[in-house]
Amino acid sequence: MELSFLRNIAAAIGIGLLGLAPATGIASAETIRLAATDIDGLEELQRQFGQFKQILSETTGIDIEFFPVNNRTVAGEALRSGKVDMALVGPSEYTIFQSRTRIAPVVAFSRADYYSAIIVRQDSGIHTLADLRGKRMAFAAVGSTSAHIGPSLLLAAAGLDPTKDVEPVHLSNMVGYTALKRGDVAAWGMAGFVYMRLRDEDPEVNSGTFRVIARGPDLPNDVIVAGEHVDEEVIERFREAFRNPETAAKLKEALLVTTEGADRYTLSAFLPNVQDKDYDYMRQGFVAIGQPQFSKPLN
Repeated sequence: MELSFLRNIAAAIGIGLLGLAPATGIASAETIRLAATDIDGLEELQRQFGQFKQILSETTGIDIEFFPVNNRTVAGEALRSGKVDMALVGPSEYTIFQSRTRIAPVVAFSRADYYSAIIVRQDSGIHTLADLRGKRMAFAAVGSTSAHIGPSLLLAAAGLDPTKDVEPVHLSNMVGYTALKRGDVAAWGMAGFVYMRLRDEDPEVNSGTFRVIARGPDLPNDVIVAGEHVDEEVIERFREAFRNPETAAKLKEALLVTTEGADRYTLSAFLPNVQDKDYDYMRQGFVAIGQPQFSKPLN
């Protein structure tokens, strides 16, 4: 199974552990550097999160600068080295980063219908997860929270080894959907909301085309994390901005100004009481896919 995504992150953060000292702690901050791992480039970061950053800065009294990162590997290393103070990351990224460097969860962003599903064709003759043994199954990118880790956990709960008992192939969302539709794969593991969106947008299918044979629990949330060098007092100022109903409402509104933000955050809630243990489900997932080194926080 291709695991370059996971290895690249581990390698980059490992370099930081060997060659870079973390930044010193700060009792107060004039500027916080903020990254988002799934947005490429400063211009796009500003377009999607510019208003959010402005309101958060005004609320906390701390200047916030965007720090663009090209990929998750760069984000992990930047947090480790202190070049980035905070980052908005996904659940699997949080788990990987936490296993290689010390970070603190600041506030989580809940997401509606954020669970994993395993889908088959109605005419496939597949009715249970056990029926998938020995068959080809599509996932999204290696390490994807909802479209690799989550479906793998569903297989493991049914007694299947997701690395051996099915033949995994990693495809983009649309290619995976098309492969299932054509019968090129026996099953497709995907976020429930992505499956429903693609199904509902496809005029060639109806309610008799597909069947969901497994649904997982709600997955852990996206989360803003702080590097080890960021002082707890600064973290609390950020959490308070999301606890206060008035400022939280303004921050929520600022997230919805773009199509991408509206699609992702319309039904979101801010969870400033997020805890590390909320991501234990992800840690179980890395064990399930044969990568237990990412399942334990750095001591």
